[in-house]
Amino acid sequence: MDISGSTAIVTGAASGIGAACARQLAAKGATVVVADLQADKGEALAAEINGVFAQVDVTSTEQITAAVNAAAEIAPLRAVVNSAGIGWAQRTIGRDGQIESAHDLDAFTRVIAINLIGTFDMVRQAATVMSRNEPDADGQRGAIVNLASVAAFDGQIGQASYSASKGGVVGMTLPVARDLSASGIRLNTIAPGLIDTPIYGEGPESEAFKAKLGESVLFPKRLGVPDELASMVVECLTNSYMNAEVIRVDGGIRMPPK
Repeated sequence: MDISGSTAIVTGAASGIGAACARQLAAKGATVVVADLQADKGEALAAEINGVFAQVDVTSTEQITAAVNAAAEIAPLRAVVNSAGIGWAQRTIGRDGQIESAHDLDAFTRVIAINLIGTFDMVRQAATVMSRNEPDADGQRGAIVNLASVAAFDGQIGQASYSASKGGVVGMTLPVARDLSASGIRLNTIAPGLIDTPIYGEGPESEAFKAKLGESVLFPKRLGVPDELASMVVECLTNSYMNAEVIRVDGGIRMPPK
C-alpha cells in the first residue's frame, strides 16, 4: 500500500518508538500527525518532519476525534500507529497479608485505560474515517499497527496490569482485523522486546544497566533500537498481504519471571 500523499497518525510519537515510526513514515511521503501529550517534543518533531502536532491524551475520546478529523482534512488518512502506552510494576498482593497492600486498583485501571482502551478508541475512530477513502487497486483503504509487548506472553513478576493491557491488544488483533476487512482496512500488532528508549535514562549507569539487560537477549545480545521496530511497523503498513498478525520483534528473548 502506497502511503505517499496521505496522512498518518502516530500516538506516543514525541519520543522513542513512536518518534522513529513518525520519521520513517514521513520519509515514505506521508504527512504525519504527531499525537502526544508532550507538546514541546511533539511540536519539535512535527517541525522536523513537516508534520502536524496534535495534543492527544488517548483516554480522551474527544482529543482522538480531533486528531483523526485533523488528519483527514489534510489528506486521506491511510495509516495509524498506536504507540502510546505506560507501564506499572506492582505485585498482586503485598507481603503483610493486608488488603490495603494489594495491587493499586486505580493504577491497574489507568494502565488498561491508556494501553488497551485508548488503543481501541483510536482504532475505531481512525478506521471509521479510513472507511470513507477511495480504495486503491487492491481494494485497500488503510492500515493500522498496534504496539503490544512481549509482556503479553512473558509477563514478569509485578507486570499484571501491563501484561493484561498488552495481552488485550494481542487478543483483539484477529477479531478487529476481521471486522475491518469488509472495509479494506488491515490491522496488525507488533510486540517489541527490550528496546532502547528514554525510559532507561542516560549516562554511564544507564548504559551499564542496558548492557546487562541485553545479555538476556538470544541474539544479538543487546537492546533493540527504535528504528528496528519502526521498520517493521512500516512493513506492516505498506505490505498489502500483512494482515491480522502479531509479530514479536525481540531478538528471540523469552522473559524470565523477574
